[in-house]
Amino acid sequence: MTGETLEAYTDDLLARGIRRIHVLAWRDLDDRDAGGSEVHADEFMRRWASLGLEVTHRTSAAVGLPPTASRNGYRVVRRGSRYSVFPRAITAELLGRMGPYDALVEIWNGVPWFSPVWCRRPRITVLHHVHGPMWNQILPGPLAAAGRALESRFAPPFYRRGLTVTPSDATRDELLELGFRPDRVVAVPNGVDPFFSPGGAKTRHPSILAVGRLAPVKRFELVIDAALVARRRVPGLELTIVGDGPLEPRLAAQVADAGATGWIRLVGRLPREQLLEHYRSAWLVVSGSLAEGWGLSLTEGAACGTPAVATDIRGHRSSVRADVTGVLVPPDRLGDAIADVVLDDDRRARLRSAGLEWARSLTWEASAFGVTRCLHDEVVHAQRPGR
Repeated sequence: MTGETLEAYTDDLLARGIRRIHVLAWRDLDDRDAGGSEVHADEFMRRWASLGLEVTHRTSAAVGLPPTASRNGYRVVRRGSRYSVFPRAITAELLGRMGPYDALVEIWNGVPWFSPVWCRRPRITVLHHVHGPMWNQILPGPLAAAGRALESRFAPPFYRRGLTVTPSDATRDELLELGFRPDRVVAVPNGVDPFFSPGGAKTRHPSILAVGRLAPVKRFELVIDAALVARRRVPGLELTIVGDGPLEPRLAAQVADAGATGWIRLVGRLPREQLLEHYRSAWLVVSGSLAEGWGLSLTEGAACGTPAVATDIRGHRSSVRADVTGVLVPPDRLGDAIADVVLDDDRRARLRSAGLEWARSLTWEASAFGVTRCLHDEVVHAQRPGR
């Protein structure tokens, strides 16, 4: 193979007989609950499809979406509930119902597909983050304990010999703590869509922005509490929350109970053009998440010239360069940290400049290249004589 490019690696995969790739994931990009993991998958799959690979993306059914579709050059198959999708997809692969394939990508999002047990073709795993404490927010007590045990104790032994791709060094460290082999876990940073870019003017009044699915793990209630604390020191501060989800009524009630409906707004999910305007005009992007694989809204904000203030968790440590492109603090310090940065114009300017430079180094082309190289390495390994 000549040249270290996405095209060169893809051409060599085709030359080695790797043409049809199946990608297993819990959700797909058009799902109403889609987030950063689904964006990541679409970015490498659309590039593979454009370079001649036949990609089938197997996910769960979603409200209002057809069972099969074509998107960005690849095929999407949606069947099964959020939980039945796992046995149904595995059965379909074993029986060949989705057609033959030459390589497999498993996206492990909490519940594994156990592809090392049943897949005998070259395969890699993409794992964005270890759920850990998230299980208590996703499932009731006994089921949460079972989820943690599955993720941290029962599943890892099956995956340690295979190659796992993760978007951050922080998640890589977590996997090593679970017994994964250092030479079998590769950190490939996420990208930032060039659509997100600086422009326009900041709001005349201090403003902060929080973006994401209104789900328990995102802890928007913590962001609201932090805004209430910050406003004591920053008169005129406003908070805008972009996103929808199951916690929207509860968060709206929290804002009303605090008497803050005049300056805290829940605006729902917005078209990208409007989201871009919010990123560009806000003074800060804030996240109170309990766990993240990366923290996509924080790097999108950085690309628009808006620094981050976020909880000090492993995923945020990869998407935010602490005290360089943003500020990371414990949850109980979030409100004061917001006020500190809003009130310090020079500090905010330094964070903005460094954030723009950092975001320019993060591209989806580089991310897709990293994933492709990992898959290529596994194919080469599997095709060595004597294996």
